[in-house]
Amino acid sequence: MTTADDIIESGRSAGLRPAGVSTLKPAQQPAGPFEIPTQTRKPTARDALVTGLLVIYPAFAAVAAIIAGLFLTGAGSL
Repeated sequence: MTTADDIIESGRSAGLRPAGVSTLKPAQQPAGPFEIPTQTRKPTARDALVTGLLVIYPAFAAVAAIIAGLFLTGAGSL
């Protein structure tokens, strides 16, 4: 790995660019999971179903885990 001392001793520049120079264009690649895609589409029924499952399933799982825990500890026989 090249360190700062190696660059200074060799006399090479660190490769910094002046402040007024524009940056290079990013590579053309599909948007990642947290980036807004360039072509937006209308939500479909499939999108609504998946979103609903992602929200509702954990809630049902949490309630079922609480009920199972109460049952196993004997609190269900009040």
